[in-house]
Amino acid sequence: MKKVTLTKNDYTRIYKAITDAKNSKTINSNEAEKLLSELSKAEIVPSEKIDKDVVTMNSEVKLFFENTQKEQSFKIVYPQDANLKENKISIFSPIATALIGYKIGDEIEWIVPGGKTKIKIVDLIYQPEAAGDFDL
Repeated sequence: MKKVTLTKNDYTRIYKAITDAKNSKTINSNEAEKLLSELSKAEIVPSEKIDKDVVTMNSEVKLFFENTQKEQSFKIVYPQDANLKENKISIFSPIATALIGYKIGDEIEWIVPGGKTKIKIVDLIYQPEAAGDFDL
């Protein structure tokens, strides 16, 4: 698996969100441990130093789904801000977890009801750090 890059702010906030969810039992313990394990493998950088093509929290990312040959955009948010009607997906969702820390052009293999497919990160419509929004 490719090593992902996270901002220090994202790392701290995601870690807190996972541990809070685990403690309040809104995420099962095994899933929390899996997420924390993935988080521990990330390269951590200051927000000002993150590359402008890396998916960070509150980024709006455009994806290409190989199985359907369609593009779709999502914003990756914290659980309390998730809203599928607005295409805001929780960092706890498997797709957001798979995307965070990856870059434009990266491809991720994904299991869909029809089998395995690839998802390609086509573009970052918005990345907070690139826009100078370091405190979102």
